[in-house]
Amino acid sequence: MSFPKPTPEAKEAFDAWLPPDARVSVKPMFGNLAAFVDEHMFMGVFGDHVFLRLTEPDRSELIARTGTSVFEPMAGRPMKEYVLLPEEWRETPTEAHAWVMRSLSWVGNLPPKPKKDKKAKKA
Repeated sequence: MSFPKPTPEAKEAFDAWLPPDARVSVKPMFGNLAAFVDEHMFMGVFGDHVFLRLTEPDRSELIARTGTSVFEPMAGRPMKEYVLLPEEWRETPTEAHAWVMRSLSWVGNLPPKPKKDKKAKKA
């Protein structure tokens, strides 16, 4: 299965909206980019879209807006906690940044993922 590559416009928006937080790391994800805090993904690029991980109330609020939708990287397989941001927000980065900060705030307060024991996997 092939995934769309990030467009220059989506990557530029992702880079511009990425919070300057020492806890944040960026890693490649399926040929695109994703931002993590404590190993939890909170933001990413998928083709021409930027997406965020949000709480249920925040998702409901954002989905009610024009230009948003649930992030569905494969047809019929939505990622329930993730929402695509409107492309129009690239012209209004202040609004996008506020939503990115909501995502970072919530995901940054999730318990850290446990470290995987690499030795146990080899056995």
